[in-house]
Amino acid sequence: MHLSVLLKSHLCSPDGESVGRVDDVIVRLRGGDLPLVTGLVGKVGGRRVFVPVSMISDLAGEAVGLADARLNLRSFERREGEVLLRDDILGHRLIDVAEAELVRAWDIELSETGEGWVVTCLDTRRPARFFGLIRATAGHPCQDWKAFEPLIGHAASVRARAAFGRVHRLKPAQIADLLEEASPKEGEEILDVVHTDPELEADVFEELDPDIANRLFEDKSDDEVADVIAHMRADDAADAVAELPQNRRLKVLDLLPPGTRTKVMTLLSFNSTSAGGIMGVDFLSVPAEATVEEALRRIRLADRLQPEALLTVHGVDVENRLVGTANVIALLQADADTALADLVDKDPVRVTADADVVDVTLLMADYNLMTVPVVDADNHLLGVITVDDVLEVTIPDDWRRREPPAHPEPAVPELETAGAEQESPELRG
Repeated sequence: MHLSVLLKSHLCSPDGESVGRVDDVIVRLRGGDLPLVTGLVGKVGGRRVFVPVSMISDLAGEAVGLADARLNLRSFERREGEVLLRDDILGHRLIDVAEAELVRAWDIELSETGEGWVVTCLDTRRPARFFGLIRATAGHPCQDWKAFEPLIGHAASVRARAAFGRVHRLKPAQIADLLEEASPKEGEEILDVVHTDPELEADVFEELDPDIANRLFEDKSDDEVADVIAHMRADDAADAVAELPQNRRLKVLDLLPPGTRTKVMTLLSFNSTSAGGIMGVDFLSVPAEATVEEALRRIRLADRLQPEALLTVHGVDVENRLVGTANVIALLQADADTALADLVDKDPVRVTADADVVDVTLLMADYNLMTVPVVDADNHLLGVITVDDVLEVTIPDDWRRREPPAHPEPAVPELETAGAEQESPELRG
């Protein structure tokens, strides 16, 4: 049964008399299970009323048969967790999780099972137009409902929708792309789901275009903004604070945990186009007299550091002066009891905090480096620049998000005009 067909059906009493029309189909989200049809919204005499599934004797025929013509004519009110297939899904965009993109549902397929009627799949094919009328086209067949994350726009059903958890399967950069493409209403709903995982939320904001991140921050309180920034890497947190409107910066800084605030303020003191402005202050340093076994143990324990920050181990003396560097591969290939001081490059490529970003990029390219330590005039280790740090500031802004060619979406035709009895064009041929 296709929704586009069902929405044209009459509601008929046991003796075959039409008492109204089908206006919508009500389903309930059930976590990982297919949504179950719990009833219909019928239009009777211009009023929308609830028709429970227990009153329906035949749903798959040319007309919807009612087991009893005595309907409760009280106006329909949606309950928490209910989804209206026409109002919430048909013609609206959903997240195609496999493709990490927003798609539009042009039709919905329902199937009868042992527990009742359920939503099984969605048709996301773009209908073609022929002399102004919609006709069937070639394209992808209906796809499994479970491949999508619905954006139903109903606040009372947020918890039911979040139970799917399919957004959490996406990478932060993919979610950021969705947010940049989404309408404000769609973006708000995506963020509602992401917000349940603070680490993921922070990673997503790190990937967002600064202008869009600030627009989303506008709808959050200072406490909420500080909570997101507190879960970011220190260098990304500093960038986020720097992009805030001036009247919010100090307020948000004051709300950050002391350790994070110190790191952020340190990074903000450097020019954004300098090595100090892009370096990370979370890195792995090990006493030079330690053994390889100890260095590897510290790598295993450093689960709070980003993987790219663990590519290089920095040997330091008791005053935190850089003695040398060694990459992880060299450690893995060395004997466990080898002293780190005997393994490190004692004259590594390093830069000062005021070095220009372009110069750092050229150094990393010339020496084929994944990381570069940043030191002060006395060779004290201040931070580390990773290859992704220089890519982020050197790739032109208009290259970061390459959008596919835009195709205007045809409007979804009205299936029924209020008060009118004429039939509207079908969504499918």
